[in-house]
Amino acid sequence: MKRRQLMRGMAALCVAASGPGLAWADDGPLTLLVAGPDGAQTSRWGNACALAMSAGFPGSPMIVTQPVGGLDGVTGANRLDALVVPDGTTAAILPGAALIAWLTGDSRVHFDPTRWVPLMAGGGSGVLVMRTQAGMGANLAGLRAMSPLRLAADQPQSNDLAALLALARLGVATAPVFGLRDIDAKTKAFAAGDVDAVFVSGEGVPADVGALAANGAVPVFSLGVQLGDGTVGPDPLFPGLPDVIALNGNATPFLDAAYQAAAAAARLDFVMVLPKLTDPDAVAAWRQAADAAMGMPGLSAAASASAVTLQPAAVLSAAMSALNGVPTDQPDLQAYLAKSFGWQPG
Repeated sequence: MKRRQLMRGMAALCVAASGPGLAWADDGPLTLLVAGPDGAQTSRWGNACALAMSAGFPGSPMIVTQPVGGLDGVTGANRLDALVVPDGTTAAILPGAALIAWLTGDSRVHFDPTRWVPLMAGGGSGVLVMRTQAGMGANLAGLRAMSPLRLAADQPQSNDLAALLALARLGVATAPVFGLRDIDAKTKAFAAGDVDAVFVSGEGVPADVGALAANGAVPVFSLGVQLGDGTVGPDPLFPGLPDVIALNGNATPFLDAAYQAAAAAARLDFVMVLPKLTDPDAVAAWRQAADAAMGMPGLSAAASASAVTLQPAAVLSAAMSALNGVPTDQPDLQAYLAKSFGWQPG
C-alpha cells in the first residue's frame, strides 16, 4: 500500500486503538498549524497526526489542520511565532527544511525554533553513497582519494548542508554540482557519471539508496540517529554503517558545531511543537496525546512505510538543543558558505 493511502486510511485504526482521554479544560476544537501547502508532504503528516492525536483528548475533539505557506515551512514558522497565542489550543507541524532556513540565516526567517516547545517528531535517515575507484573502498580514504568529490546537491540551504559540512569536517574537498533538487535528478546524474556521490535523506531513504546501489553506489557513512540523552547512535536501518562522528577527521570547533546542528535538522522529516510560553498543563496534555498517537497502528504503519521513526518530545528536545549555539556562529557559517560555494542566504 502506498504511503499516502496509509496516512489517508488510518482514521478507523486510530479510533479503534484509542484509550482513555486526558484532562482537558476546553470543549472546543483544537488547531494544528501546518507549515506547508495543503496536500503536500507536511500536510499529509499533519492530517495523519491530527487524526491519531484526537483520541488522546477527552471526547476526541476535532483537531483542525490549517495549512499555511510554502514547502520550506518558513511562512508557517513565522506565523507560529508572530500570531499563535500560547493558550494551549494550537500546535504546529513543520518540515525540517524550516530549521535549515533558520540555520543559514534566510532573510525571510522571523522565528526562533530554539524557543518552541517540543511535542514529537518524525526522524529520517541521512546516508552518503559514493562511486568507488579500483583498489579503494567506500570509506574515508576512498572519499579523500576522489577529492575534489563531485557531490550531487540541491543548494547549501537544504538537507545537503549536512553532507557538505560533514565532508568538510572529514577533510574531504568537494566540488558540489548544485541545482539537483530531488532524488530523481541526483540519481540520474549519478547514473550518467556526472557526480561521484549523493547524500540521501528524508522519506524512503532505504529505497532511494537501493536505486543508487543498482547504479554502482556504495554507502559510506550515515548521520546516525538522535537519542533522547543528547547523543547520536547508529542508524538501525543501516546497521554497521559508521556515522560521521565515528569517522573522526580534523574538525575545527566551528565545523563540528555547524555540522551537528545541520545534521540534527536534516534528520528531522517533520517536527510538532507548541509556541513558546505555553502553559505547562497544556504542554503535558499535548505530549500525552502525541505519545499515545505514536503507538496507534495507523500512524505507525504510515511511518514504517515512509522509513520514518516517530520520536517523542525528549528526543526532539535533544535534537533542538544542537541548534542552541547557532545564532552566535551564524555569521561564520554564512561566511564559510560564501567563501566555499559562492552562496548567500536568500
